[in-house]
Amino acid sequence: QVQLVESGGGLVQAGDSLRLSCVASGRTFSNYAMGWFRQAPGKEREFVAAIRWITGNTWYSDSVKGRFTISRDNAKNTVSLQMSNLSPDDTGIYYCASGSPRARVTYSNDYDYWGQGTQVTVSS
Repeated sequence: QVQLVESGGGLVQAGDSLRLSCVASGRTFSNYAMGWFRQAPGKEREFVAAIRWITGNTWYSDSVKGRFTISRDNAKNTVSLQMSNLSPDDTGIYYCASGSPRARVTYSNDYDYWGQGTQVTVSS
């Protein structure tokens, strides 16, 4: 049983930083893609960042590039998202997801396991 458990969300002010974590269990993730997506109220879920576990290659949406950093800790089976210079536009529920080795990392439909999400709220 694959489980993804996010943590680290909260209420912060514009300009602040926040670090999200996703602990993965239930399978060997070494060859998989791990992604972060977010969904704001009334909007569709959108891609934020992704990392290939085995290579460490990373991808970012244009809206977060330069402000967010995705990383993984192999020993702890954890993927993190360091978010800096947050703005109210970053508000939403952030989801961690695991995709197959062939997943197109920016496509949510290519991810087969999802966490429950963690709320991030950025006040102006």
